[in-house]
Amino acid sequence: MNQDVISFKHVSYLWDEAKAASLAGDEVALLLYRSNLLGADLRLTNYGGGNTSCKTTETDPLTGEPVRVMWIKGSGGDLGTLSRGGLAGLYLDRLHALKKRYRGLAFEDEMVELFNHCIFDLNSKAPSIDTPLHAFLPFNHIDHLHPDAAIAIAAAKDGQRITQELFHGQIGWVGWQRPGFDLGLQLEQCLAENPGIRGIMLGGHGLFTWGDTAYESYMNTLEVIETASQYLEDNYGKRRPVFGGQVRESLPETQRRRQAARLAPTLRGLCSEHTRMIGHFTDDARVLEFINSGDLGRLAPMGTSCPDHFLRTKISPLVLDLAPDADLSDGNAVRTQLLPAFEAYRVSYANYYQNHKHPNSPKIRDANPVVVLWPGVGMFTFAKNKQTARVAAEFYVNAINVMRGAEAVSEYTSLPLQEAFNIEYWLLEEAKLQRMPKEKPLTGKVAVVTGGAGGIGKAIAEKLAREGACVVLSDNRPDALDEAKGKLEKAVGRDTFAAAPADVLQPAQVEALAEQACLAFGGLDIVVNCAGLSISRALEETSEAEYDILQDVLAKGQFLTSQQSVAVMRRQGLGGDVVNIVSKNALFAGPNNIAYGTAKAAQLHMSRLMAAELGKDKIRVNVVNPDAVIEDSFIWKGGWAEGRAKAYGITVDELPAFYAKRTLLNEVILPEDIANGVFAFVGGLFNKSTGNTLNVDGGVAAAFVR
Repeated sequence: MNQDVISFKHVSYLWDEAKAASLAGDEVALLLYRSNLLGADLRLTNYGGGNTSCKTTETDPLTGEPVRVMWIKGSGGDLGTLSRGGLAGLYLDRLHALKKRYRGLAFEDEMVELFNHCIFDLNSKAPSIDTPLHAFLPFNHIDHLHPDAAIAIAAAKDGQRITQELFHGQIGWVGWQRPGFDLGLQLEQCLAENPGIRGIMLGGHGLFTWGDTAYESYMNTLEVIETASQYLEDNYGKRRPVFGGQVRESLPETQRRRQAARLAPTLRGLCSEHTRMIGHFTDDARVLEFINSGDLGRLAPMGTSCPDHFLRTKISPLVLDLAPDADLSDGNAVRTQLLPAFEAYRVSYANYYQNHKHPNSPKIRDANPVVVLWPGVGMFTFAKNKQTARVAAEFYVNAINVMRGAEAVSEYTSLPLQEAFNIEYWLLEEAKLQRMPKEKPLTGKVAVVTGGAGGIGKAIAEKLAREGACVVLSDNRPDALDEAKGKLEKAVGRDTFAAAPADVLQPAQVEALAEQACLAFGGLDIVVNCAGLSISRALEETSEAEYDILQDVLAKGQFLTSQQSVAVMRRQGLGGDVVNIVSKNALFAGPNNIAYGTAKAAQLHMSRLMAAELGKDKIRVNVVNPDAVIEDSFIWKGGWAEGRAKAYGITVDELPAFYAKRTLLNEVILPEDIANGVFAFVGGLFNKSTGNTLNVDGGVAAAFVR
């Protein structure tokens, strides 16, 4: 079939016949190909949601006989990036044999452990809880997805009737039940009672579709979701205005984002009462339509329906009672105004836990909201890392889409609170949480690094990111900054870094840098003042302009950046770290260095003054003094190297060995050495230290602090 003549309005047809032909005969490869295509379109399924499978005939390694094997996406994977290592391969006959061992709903969880006794491929990923749902359906290829359009119908009060009428009886219906072995049996029964159907709708949950080949399953899935999507579109606004109509206006975009940046640190501080959180902000048009609507007050407290949604977002959001154009200049006053709403949310969540817990339920988790809605402005989400916060926002947009669709054709129904609790505090989910890797030292922290495109700045940024921090890179050279950000993203991931070009001498740009940190990650905890330049000249050769630019960039730049960063830290109320990259020259009076050395000395003493002033805010201020970091240095690529070589009566090529030889340790100093010095201050071991200076210079006796 020619791809050019296949088109859908609401989903993306991505099948490439040539690519599929190259995989012919390898059903597992076709499963992966189909899965990646489905996962690439968020209208079909959410990040990490849903699963796919295929059934093949393999040779049993023990008997040499042919045996049927089911390959299914393993636990915790994402369809869009699914690879062979993310699959579980299981003996199909053994999975069916488990029916004899099943003791009923009260014993659902024990079946998951038995899945491991059905593994065919010893390299399998842990089998998913949805394994029996695929195993008990006889089709070669099966897709289980969470498309918003299907869930909107599945979560509608009249969902079963709508499904029957819309698909003319070709899509079966199984009412809400937590995923597990019994739900697999119900799917099997639904098919037996409705032979010839092309799929099954799971009440409040999602969609199952299938086919004899990978392509047939793919097309069936697209066609069913397209039909559901078109049905919703045809009905928007017919019964009543979408979400009851708009009752308030959004602020203009520039003003929205300015307000969001100002409020984010306060929200982050309140949400970090239990665990330090990373924030995400979106003013997506779908979000604005919902938060500005007449139905916001009715629908938001109802909570979400699909388990994938509320596992990421909590059952319901916190809606702020705050004017979009509220005066946010007094951070303490804003915090005082919002605190009662947060306290009420925590109490409500604690009551939800107490009223629905079981004797063996895990202890209550963080009672603070994940999703915060600000009518007229946008949506904030908070989690332990940026990816989770971003995905939580995506999931709540999914939930908004579901509510919008369900209300268009019927009435939206959320999951009963007891069912929601049973999912959220499911012992299997708790076990999954307990298996998560140990958090890194800087998990949940946000760092700003000025001079981030230089060798030292890049090394510091990468070190902080590898230790768990989110990092905002800044530099006054946009091209170099983009290159540095690209390299660092490849090293540690796209959710870890943001870039904000800024000249530290321009107050408006420095303010915008702090705002970018707040919009990208919710605030900031660490600022590393690394922006700099150097000019090496004798007293009589130093111009007034050269003297001024060094004082401005090094001392004034540190002052302006620290001032803006500290203002954000104070709004958060979480303390913080200021680390100033100064120089051995702040302590050592070397030749031909009058302007640079004076500016560095100013940086050093300013750091002491800041430490004395900011201690009451639990903001630590410390200094790292490098010396002679030549590798990947913009400074050394300029005239600085020639100036220092002239001062010492040697050639530029002799400088690295000269600097190393004069140190007590006889070591060349590298950018990563300075990065390690910064991490020493912010990594948690020195939380009770401030006003300190750490020389990372190989040991220059003349620069000893005392």
